[in-house]
Amino acid sequence: MKTQQWLTGMVVLFLAGALSVAGADRKVATAELKDAKGQTVGKVTLKEGKNAVTLSAKATGLTAGEHAIHVHTVGKCDAPDFKTAGGHFNPDSKKHGLLNPDGHHAGDMPNFKVGANGKGSYTGTLPGVTLVGSGANSLFHEGGTAVVIHEKADDMKTDPAGNAGARIACGPVQ
Repeated sequence: MKTQQWLTGMVVLFLAGALSVAGADRKVATAELKDAKGQTVGKVTLKEGKNAVTLSAKATGLTAGEHAIHVHTVGKCDAPDFKTAGGHFNPDSKKHGLLNPDGHHAGDMPNFKVGANGKGSYTGTLPGVTLVGSGANSLFHEGGTAVVIHEKADDMKTDPAGNAGARIACGPVQ
């Protein structure tokens, strides 16, 4: 009888620990960016902050010039076109573009520059976005999210995607 009680107690402790880990709030997440051929072309680190998430990206092997970078609403990156990542992350149903007077998608960010060597980096914040929980503003809502780099610069106003061209790299947020 004591062995059975001991085993029951251990199972309860194990399940309690597993539930607390599963429900733990994330402070950091990452996304490995891959191109249409499946080659890794960059890494994104996302950090929980006060009422915002900070996103830092480093990419290589891209064409020189300005490129759009966005968070998309689905955590799937099926090559070659990455359309499975869905549209821009937009839990508040806003219009596209940081210059839009009515507000912008939560996943909209400024463009970043890639040098002649094919390397570029970006750091910015996503206000009102979180890594915590699974609510609408969480990057871990049902279905997840992905970070996408586009072939061209975002014009910051054209709805729904800023005329940024094809999706050239994608990575699910994990």
